[in-house]
Amino acid sequence: MNLVLLFADDFIDTRRARLTGRRAQHIRTVHHAKVGDTLRVGLLSDQLGTGAVTHLTDTAVELEVRLDQSPPPPLPLTLLLALPRPKSLKRIVQAVTAMGVKRVILMNTWRVEKSFWDSPALAESALRAQMILGLEQARDTVLPTISLRRRFKPFVEDEVPELSAGTLALAAHPFADDECPRAVEQSVTLAVGPEGGFIPYEVELFRQHGFRPVSLGPRSLRVEHAVPALLGRLF
Repeated sequence: MNLVLLFADDFIDTRRARLTGRRAQHIRTVHHAKVGDTLRVGLLSDQLGTGAVTHLTDTAVELEVRLDQSPPPPLPLTLLLALPRPKSLKRIVQAVTAMGVKRVILMNTWRVEKSFWDSPALAESALRAQMILGLEQARDTVLPTISLRRRFKPFVEDEVPELSAGTLALAAHPFADDECPRAVEQSVTLAVGPEGGFIPYEVELFRQHGFRPVSLGPRSLRVEHAVPALLGRLF
């Protein structure tokens, strides 16, 4: 936990916050904080700053909070991600949150297993929990928005053109001839397929709507590894 993320209901007055549960335990057992120590804190959807420990018990920590710094800038990228298997989804949501992606759309494709859509990992509370971990890792306070699209063709035909307008539109595909560009200086809409990649029909549909298929070279990666690799290469 590189940042103690605060929520509005943690505050007992305008400057003091009281924490219990996971965060308080982490402060005591990992940071080994003592009264007078200062921690990095941030208020969800607000600024970053410092929290001075004013009181410690076995179950709670009280902080004197000062918020005076802006969160890091977001990545100029919208991620269109074929819904991965639930265990991978958790890791990917944490990773893309930490890397600064602020808009994620989980979509259906031919190779996405139907059972994935019934996973508890897709519950709003479960996704939020993973995003919170990503914010704590990256010292950020702004949650991404994650939305779901169960119908591939209507999504690509009806919504994607407006989403990708004015951006560099790329479809990551392990068998594409072109390699993913590096260090781009414009906004990006990035479509990433499931394990095994998009089927040819899906690649062609993206191509018809202005997307360029690209790959990371001859090595085929798992989606949970390919997504961070793509983001690191693009920005």
